[in-house]
Amino acid sequence: MKKPELLAPAGDFECLVTAINAGADAVYFGVQEFNMRARAKNFKISDLPKIRKIVGERIKLYLTLNTIIYDSELKKAEKIIKKVKPYINAIICSDISIMMLCRKYQIPFHISTQCSVSNIKTAEFYKKLGAERIVLARELNINQIKKIAKIIDIEIFIHGAMCVSVSGRCFTSQFLFNQSANRGKCIQPCRRPYKVYHIKDNQEQELKITNHHIMSAKDLCTLPFIDKLKKANITSFKIEGRNREPEYIDTVVRVYKKALNKKSKLTKPEIKQAMQELNKAYNKGFSSGFLIKSPTSDDFSSVENSKATQKKKFIGKINHYYKKISVGKLKLNNGPLHIDDDILIIGKTTGLIRHKVKSMEIKNKPIKTAKKTQEIAIQLPLCRKGDEVYKIIKKH
Repeated sequence: MKKPELLAPAGDFECLVTAINAGADAVYFGVQEFNMRARAKNFKISDLPKIRKIVGERIKLYLTLNTIIYDSELKKAEKIIKKVKPYINAIICSDISIMMLCRKYQIPFHISTQCSVSNIKTAEFYKKLGAERIVLARELNINQIKKIAKIIDIEIFIHGAMCVSVSGRCFTSQFLFNQSANRGKCIQPCRRPYKVYHIKDNQEQELKITNHHIMSAKDLCTLPFIDKLKKANITSFKIEGRNREPEYIDTVVRVYKKALNKKSKLTKPEIKQAMQELNKAYNKGFSSGFLIKSPTSDDFSSVENSKATQKKKFIGKINHYYKKISVGKLKLNNGPLHIDDDILIIGKTTGLIRHKVKSMEIKNKPIKTAKKTQEIAIQLPLCRKGDEVYKIIKKH
């Protein structure tokens, strides 16, 4: 049984470096235009040489060009495809025009989940068209996935946000705010609380509902049954989250990498510990999606934002790092900071580092607590001037 590729999202350099350091085998990202996360920071085409240098040749890079394309945009799309060819391993796409351009320039292409491939015949069609891989529709169970995996290499989402509609085909954002999900601009009105009314005899009557987040799906989480997926002949396990922060990328990639590397079945204590870690990162509660059974009312979130058990608080930037003695210098924008506090260090080159504070000084004198506006020296792993420092705070 071949170990599946672990595919991580990257919305900026901090997340890219974090994903690689955490153990991702491949990364997917956008270059500003024609991708389903137009609101992410995304990269510039001019960033691609630097990206390839950072990840090396071992890590695969997949570019998302997966929105619908209009006639007026075909020339621009072709220019992008020509420019990115030397740096990427494949393009993830949904519009047949992009597929044909990939064929023209001999670039491997993967069929986006936007195409909602959900049966063998459709998989065969895209394979004949030249597709190397298919990112399947999310509305499939494990047995259905196994059958299609016999036809062509398959990629599935294993963790992250889910759309209440057929992914990307929802028009709520377009109708309410003129921001099209099909163009990667969804502002997720489904996440908000709603009241439900019906009209009877020209009278408005409010329906009593126990959860006002009636369109907000919980996040997908496959960790509890990852061993079943490992046996399904799936080529790539994909994590959703190009709009997420580095700490989300770090946590989710590390947890799933550990699970995929384990040759034996995960024990109940191991699953419990892994779920505790995943709960620390951004989430709206967890669901098995369609993979085990069809979703029910229990698979809708009860919150508009995150249920994460911890959050981060910005406390300052590294002003200088003394490499020989492994000490960073920073002025606290927020306080206090105590010995044994957990912190995050985040930077474009550094990625993300987790660290427990063990030593702090002010003017060469040891301290146990640092307050706002104080300039401190702190024992730190290798980081860089300009890196941001955050304190981890547990949410109650």
